[in-house]
Amino acid sequence: MPSVTIPVNRPVDASLREQAARMRDEFRRQGTLVVNIVSSPGAGKTTLLEATAKHWGGRRRIAVLVGDIATDRDAERLAPWVPVRQLTTGGACHLELPLVQRGLADLNLPNLEFLFIENIGNLVCPASHDLAEHLRVVLLSTTEGDDKPGKYPKMFRTSQALVISKGDLLPYVPFDASRAVEDARRIQPELATVTVAAHRGEGVAAWCELLEAARSRMLALSPAAAK
Repeated sequence: MPSVTIPVNRPVDASLREQAARMRDEFRRQGTLVVNIVSSPGAGKTTLLEATAKHWGGRRRIAVLVGDIATDRDAERLAPWVPVRQLTTGGACHLELPLVQRGLADLNLPNLEFLFIENIGNLVCPASHDLAEHLRVVLLSTTEGDDKPGKYPKMFRTSQALVISKGDLLPYVPFDASRAVEDARRIQPELATVTVAAHRGEGVAAWCELLEAARSRMLALSPAAAK
């Protein structure tokens, strides 16, 4: 039987992108800033979230959806500090919106100020998937190459903030933070940057100020959510 090509003229993920846009607007109206945290494996996403929860110490209403290919180890680490749900993909190298939606339904926490989504450790696939976030944050650890932005441009181009993690190791590793920031800003000139050593609490206050400023800008677009 001869094959027939039917032109669709519509991206295959258009429906998911439309759902993500509607969810983003609804989160904004509720006053919830959604933060999608992406990085290579082992860059320190969970450690940063743990330090964030400790820094705020219950002063902010926050929750976390943790993505992993297998196990719930990161969710177990965060559970003493923040409401959390594990999103296990079973092999997929990135989170997608339907899994996030299921995690949200299970979390069932309205009136959040911040919802963090810890994505799968991967600098490629997650760059192409909208999870209804307002802020995409890419972590680049000092134990990686400082040339990563140029090698993985889409991730940095689609992010609004860069966190250089494990900053306490800078004296001991061949990582040039200024070079990494310069490389990233060639791709995304408006990229906000902060350096942290999360397990020591260093830079965490500046990171939290960045988050609070981003939420304030969002609320300015939806004044009713601030009440």
